[in-house]
Amino acid sequence: MPGHDFLPTVAWRSGAAWIIDQTLLPAVFRRVAIRTPEAMRAAIRRLAVRGAPAIGCAAAYGAALGLGRPSPARGRAEPGVRVLLGRVLRAADLLAASRPTAVNLSWACGRMASAARRLAGEGVPPGAFRRGVLAEARAIHAEDLAMGARLARAGLPLVRARRGAAGRAVGVLTHCNAGRLASSGHGLALAPVYAAHAAGRPVEVWAGETRPLCQGSRLTAWELARAGVKVTVLCDGMAAQAMRAGSVDLVMVGADRVAANGDVANKVGTYGLAVLARHHGIPFYVVAPSSTLDPSCPDGAAIPIERRDGGEIRGFFGRVTVAAGAAVDNPAFDVTPAGLVTALVTDRGVVRRPDRAKMARLAGRRFPVDAPAPAPTI
Repeated sequence: MPGHDFLPTVAWRSGAAWIIDQTLLPAVFRRVAIRTPEAMRAAIRRLAVRGAPAIGCAAAYGAALGLGRPSPARGRAEPGVRVLLGRVLRAADLLAASRPTAVNLSWACGRMASAARRLAGEGVPPGAFRRGVLAEARAIHAEDLAMGARLARAGLPLVRARRGAAGRAVGVLTHCNAGRLASSGHGLALAPVYAAHAAGRPVEVWAGETRPLCQGSRLTAWELARAGVKVTVLCDGMAAQAMRAGSVDLVMVGADRVAANGDVANKVGTYGLAVLARHHGIPFYVVAPSSTLDPSCPDGAAIPIERRDGGEIRGFFGRVTVAAGAAVDNPAFDVTPAGLVTALVTDRGVVRRPDRAKMARLAGRRFPVDAPAPAPTI
């Protein structure tokens, strides 16, 4: 597709995981090869790869990298399965601790560890063990791609104008980056937007700048513009005025973790947009794959919030912008209460006005990865 040549965000090729270094965008587009779990952990920590589904896929490949390359030396024996299992488990533990809020990361690492233990328990030889571990990482990646396609189908009917807005493009306000760069390819919150654009529906995205690291202006605007979708960047403080002016028909954001009661953790600033949307009578949609659902987390208060280095706020792209002696606080995420969510769009269906009972029903839904998204009946 024209403009989509930057995909995929994460890939496996020639014994290495390849990522797009998102810290360099939009000025420089560069793919980098990751060859060790330690290098993958560093890439996740510095946000070279980011977005809940993308870091889950990256971590899965990072755990596979823990195996190391098969020994090429003549006469040197391949490590036994017990040694290889230990390597995978250590890599999975290392990667799971790299960022605390996005549940996809720990979910993917846990799944890789479970697959490695199962393979070891089956008594497979070292070569088959290596192939099986990599196959699990590839499966996680493929399933995420399929989930994105279902998110697009499930959310597409929601991309519509409010009354009195006929004759202009549907205005979608989003925050941070929940697009193709944050996933395996289709995106999260932007998946329905891309689907609407592909269907020929006029749509315009209002992208919040998303300070302090500007994922909205650097990443969301970049990928949408390359795809030919009309996008306008707003400073975060301008969202209320855009809503008041009637430019925004709906808000669509992603999620890094969804608690058992429907509370949602996402990039800091999301909660404020939910409050503004409620005040202006604008639908507030959260679009997230089922891998972000965390039934073990009772509510938003139990979601760990990552706090990042204050230097991200004190300086703005190389220039000091905070007065010396002033303290700064830098939570990377906030929690939006379920009561402010118009609907949670998932690959298992659409949950309107999510609550604990509806989330429990959603958690129990299962269907093949290539099945279409179910109707929004919950």
